[in-house]
Amino acid sequence: MENILEVKKLVKRYPAFSLENISFSLPEGCVTGFIGANGAGKTTTIRSILGLALKDEGTIRIFGLDADKHQREIKDRIGIVMDSSYFYNDLSMKDMKSIIAPAYSNWSDADYTSFMDKFGLDPKQKISTLSSGMKMKYALVLALSHQAEILIMDEPTSGLDPLVRSQFLELIMGYMKNGGKGVFFSTHIVSDLDKIADILILIDGGRIVFQKSKDELIDTFRIVKGNVDLLNERNKRLIRNLKISPFGFTGITDQVLKARKELPGVLFEKASIEDIMLAYIGGEK
Repeated sequence: MENILEVKKLVKRYPAFSLENISFSLPEGCVTGFIGANGAGKTTTIRSILGLALKDEGTIRIFGLDADKHQREIKDRIGIVMDSSYFYNDLSMKDMKSIIAPAYSNWSDADYTSFMDKFGLDPKQKISTLSSGMKMKYALVLALSHQAEILIMDEPTSGLDPLVRSQFLELIMGYMKNGGKGVFFSTHIVSDLDKIADILILIDGGRIVFQKSKDELIDTFRIVKGNVDLLNERNKRLIRNLKISPFGFTGITDQVLKARKELPGVLFEKASIEDIMLAYIGGEK
């Protein structure tokens, strides 16, 4: 399986924040969830990949091409959905399309019309009158209307209601069914990735914490709950993000076999992606 996106030793420094030696890859045919708390570095990473922020060091390759040397060719083949609107508010969606469409060699009016109908968008409506959900739908319509081979999305579901988020994710799953494509999807709403993600990359404080298969993570981690009297200094080391209250303790472990042996009688439950993320960044082990 070839990598559709490769980031190696990316560095981007600001006075109050920096990305330090960010490295990861996106295999073809995968939806990769880029997760982390607000301010962890997700948007800075995506802006650097797209050339919207000039990196200080590192290399970025998309479709095997150097992103610095092949900007025009690469941008013709990617779809971009950002959390902040880049549209002209005084224009209608039809007028905005007429500006954006000529920039892409594979623009399809038939696809554009189909996606607009699917999302219930009126091309004559002014962008200034659109809700945040409708703007995000429109951004996705534009991204999908030029046969994009990879979608790069920054917090696309932030601020959307559950119904719109569900529709949005269903369209992403439909996009991936065509094969040979990829999605790089940053979000702090990690529950959105339960349905669609194949790979998860966690960033915290401008550094990559892990890149792992979602299924591997779900299979490895378990929530642990039990009576505080069962805890001792040795078995505490098996539990991440340990919280103790008058009613007992709760935490998460990636050493299930050892925990079952050291903590007989405790309750083990399946962990969510959010639980796993907090296990790494939510507190000391």
